[in-house]
Formats: sequence, C-alpha cells, structure tokens
Amino acid sequence: MGTLILVLSILAGFIIALWLVGFRIIPNNKIAIIEKWWSPGGSLNEQIIALNGEAGFQPQIVRGGIHFLTPLMYKVHICPLVTIPQGQIAYVFARDGKPLEPTQTLGCVVPQSNNFQDARAFLLNGGQKGPQRGIVREGTYAFNLAQFIIIAEEKLYYLPMGSKSEESSIGRMTDLLKERNGFRPIVIKGTDDKVGIVTVHDGLSLTRDDIIAPTVGDDPSDPETYHNNFQDPEKFLKAGGFRGRQYQLLVEGTYFINRFFATVELINKTWIDVGFVGVVVSYIGPKGEDSTGADYKHGELVERGYRGVWREPMMPGKYAFNTYAGKIVMVPTTNIILKWISDQTGSHMFDENLKEVSLITKDAFEPSLPLSVVMHIDYKKAPLVIQRFGDIKMLVDQTLDPMVSAYFKNIGQTKTLIQIIQERNEIQAHSSSEMKLKFEHYNLELEEVLIGTPEASKNDNKIEVILTQLRERQIAIEQIETYSEQQKAAAKERELREAESKAEQQRVLTESDINIQIQTNQGKAEFQRSLQEASKIKAIAEAEAEREAKVGIGKALAVEEQVKAYGGSQYQVIQDVMGKFTDAIAKSKVDIVPKTVMTMGSGQGQGQGS
Repeated sequence: MGTLILVLSILAGFIIALWLVGFRIIPNNKIAIIEKWWSPGGSLNEQIIALNGEAGFQPQIVRGGIHFLTPLMYKVHICPLVTIPQGQIAYVFARDGKPLEPTQTLGCVVPQSNNFQDARAFLLNGGQKGPQRGIVREGTYAFNLAQFIIIAEEKLYYLPMGSKSEESSIGRMTDLLKERNGFRPIVIKGTDDKVGIVTVHDGLSLTRDDIIAPTVGDDPSDPETYHNNFQDPEKFLKAGGFRGRQYQLLVEGTYFINRFFATVELINKTWIDVGFVGVVVSYIGPKGEDSTGADYKHGELVERGYRGVWREPMMPGKYAFNTYAGKIVMVPTTNIILKWISDQTGSHMFDENLKEVSLITKDAFEPSLPLSVVMHIDYKKAPLVIQRFGDIKMLVDQTLDPMVSAYFKNIGQTKTLIQIIQERNEIQAHSSSEMKLKFEHYNLELEEVLIGTPEASKNDNKIEVILTQLRERQIAIEQIETYSEQQKAAAKERELREAESKAEQQRVLTESDINIQIQTNQGKAEFQRSLQEASKIKAIAEAEAEREAKVGIGKALAVEEQVKAYGGSQYQVIQDVMGKFTDAIAKSKVDIVPKTVMTMGSGQGQGQGS
C-alpha cells in the first residue's frame, strides 16, 4: 500500500514538473498561438500583437511537435490550420496594424508577410488594420488567428477575444460577401455574351467632371502598373486608378477579384443587327475637334474616344461596350416606311403617333388623306441625323410629321376633291420630286411617296355622295362607250358577213371554172382514148377477120373432107343441125327427162321424185 502511494506521488510530481516546465504536444494539423502572461518588457498599450517581447499575443505561431512553454508565463491556444477549398476565395481582416488613411477602405498589401502567414513581417512593413486588399486563394495556411480573422465561405477562422462588436462587424462583412458571391471567382462565359462592369471601392475619388474612371494599368508590358483586370489592387492604385465605375470592361475569362475592393455587374454585349448601324454618344473622354465643318450649325461630331457623338458609326456585329460610359443609338439603314394611317404601325414603331392628314379642298370638303413615305438613311450620315435629332422617333414626330402634313394641306387647298382623286398619280409623282429636296436638307433620302384614297369622317356622307355621283357618271360614260363599240362591232359584223358571202360565191365560181377545165381535160382525154380504141379495134378486127378467114378456109376444107367421109353433103347438114340442137339444149338447161313420174294404182296415189 505504501509502495502504491509512493508511485502515485512520484507520477504526480513528474506531471507537475512537466507542467511547470511547459511540456506541450502540438498535433501536426494544428497550430499554437502563444499568449504571454507577463514579461519584463512590460505590457502593450494599444497593440494586440507584442513585437518586442511584451506581455500579450506573440506574433510567431508554434507548429506541430513537442514544445516547452511554461504555463507560469505562457498561455497556449490550439487552433486549426486554415484550408481554402479549390475554386474559392477567402478574405482577411487584420486586428492590429497601422490605421487606414482617410481615403482608404482596405489595408494595403504587404508582400513580405508571405500571404499573411508572417504576422511580424506584416506589422513591421506597414501592415494596416481592418479588411485587406489581398485575398487568400485555395490551399492550406498557418495563420496567426489572434492577428488575422480569415473569412471563408464555410466558416470563420479566428481566435475569439470576447468582443461582441467585433463579431457583429465580421458577421456583416460575411453577409456582404455572400450577397456579392464574393467567395467564388468571377467567371464570364463566351456563350453568355456578357461583359463585366467593374466598380472599384478604393482609391482616389473622381473629379466633378468625370462620371466614369478612365482606364489605367492595362498594358501588360509594364509590370509595375499592370493590375491584370483588377486582380492586383496595389498595382491598380499605383497606376493612378480611381474609385467608382470603371471604363475598362471584363470580357470572357475567370477573375479572382477581391469583392471588398471591386464589385462586378454583368451586362449584355451590345449587338448591332444587319440592317442597322450604331451611332455612339460618348459621355466621357476629352473634348474633341469638330469634324462637321463651319456650315453645320446643329452640333459637333468627334473622333472615336472623345466626348460627344462619334463621327464614324459602329457597323453590324457584337461589341463589348460600356453602356455607363455612353450609349449606342440604333439607326436602320434599310428602307423605312412611315404610314400616316391611324390603325397601322410599322415594327420599328417610329410612326405610332402618325395619323391621316386632314385636308380642306378647294371645293370646301374636309377629307382625311392616308399616305405612306418610304425613306432611307445613309449609314455614313447616321451620326449627323442622331446629332441633330437625338433619335429617329424624335425626327419623325417633331420634323417629318409637321413637314409632310403641311405640304399635303397646301396641295389640298389648290385642288377639288375630284381632282385629288383623279389626279392622284400626278400629285404623287410631283410630291415625291419636291419633297426629296426637303428630306435631303435633314440628311435623309426620300425614296417614294404613296397616296391613298381620301376618306370622310363617320358623320360626314357628303364625300360619299360625290364619289357615288362620280361613279354613276363614269358608268354612264362607260355605257356610251360600250354602245359605240357595239355599233362599230355590228358594222364590222355586217362587213364580215358580206365578205364571207362574196368569198362563198367566189368559191363556187372557182370550183365551176375548175370543173370546166377538168371536164375539158377529161373530154380531150376521152377523145384520145377513143382514137386509141378505134385503132385498137381496127387492128383487132383486121386480125380477127384474117383469123376468121383462115378458120373458114380450114373449116371448108374440113367440111369437104367430112362430106366425103359421110357420103355427101346431106349427111354433113344433118350433122351440123344436131350439133347446134345439142348446144341449144345445154345452154337453155331444159330437162329432157321428167323429174316426176306419176303411176296409177289401187293402193297408192303418191308420187316419188327420182
């Protein structure tokens, strides 16, 4: 029992001895912040970090391992390493350092501080208290959390000191960063067709005459002032950058920008469609030299980059244009049709306030005249038009509408209603010619004037009565013309019938003449054939006679011989008679033997043909 007590006493004494000598084990994934209880050098007055061995928080931190820090002098605060995830940003708030200047909102960057990991170097090289311009990118860091408060997206890294006001202030900063999406880099995608408008919250203030801060530090060849699109606040300020909205834009890319230093607003790129040009009205820049000449009294046109209306318009395409530094007025370069018709408006809406022109004719009628004007703006003259009128809508409402209306009112007073209707083509051609000069005076090109049919108001039917009478008169004229034409047609038809009759008789005469000629020719042909037949018959007859003669002689000799053979001429005659009788019976086809034989008997009275 005594031995056990002795062992325990020795163990307790050893532990007390270790405590007294300050034996501490710091894990490798932690850090230790040292707070000195007392020091021969005294204590601090206003500072939080003791740079000269005073009592208070020490600037150096203790990393993982075995350390001897006696609790009689030191208090050890175990804190985690700070890890910033990939693709995120963390912000730093310094508790100690020099005060900010009156024009400053953020503490300056101290390169010697090794990205805030060396608190002593930070303080000795002019580090300032408050939120810092520098940011912390992704990685793991060993910060002195008594000096620096690290504001990350997931959590706050700091050593609590029991100050409610400090915690409240850091909480508001965190909320502001979340509102600005400040823990993530700014990513502008090419497919979004966006540009970034930057507003800087630190630096010198703009003068009274400036509304946009001029571009500074955008030359990569000058490493001293090139701030790489506001990602290096110190170089931006060294280049003379002003706080406020910047003229320089952010285009496609990824930007790690301190949102305490600058905020970014994404706006659409300026798109000028085909068929339009963009006239630039710049709000910033130095005063330029007027390029319009001494004869132009309506304003100035300046070169690109100067304040005012730029002389050269922007052609169709996409542009990264800062709409806070100026505006682009779209001017159509295709034909523009303006309609002085109440219920008709073009897609451009330039003529939405136009209506029919009210006339008073020479014969005291008051019709409304609908009309259309086709005009064109030369793209080279578009800046002159905008400089003079501001925009196309104002040009139409304040200049073209009264000018065109007055012109046609004057024409209406010199003509009757019937003349306006009947001479529409002449009035249209004459007005197009005269008004071209008026449009050219305003740097416009008139293509054509189109006039419609005059119309009366709903309660006035006098114009319709005149038009009805005009239509009836025209119908009567047309009927007279029709009757005249029908009479001419009848006369022509009679002439046609006579001509057809004569032609028919002529045809008959012609056929008779032809038949006579044919018959004459046929008679001649028959006569010739008769002569030929006669000659032929004569030859045949002579040949036949000669043949008969010879046959007769032959027969005579044969008869003589037959007579001699039958015993004389008597027998020869009988022979000839019988032969001729036989021939006659054969030619007449007379039956010599009866076809039916009749027999008389007791039992049968029927005959049977043989």
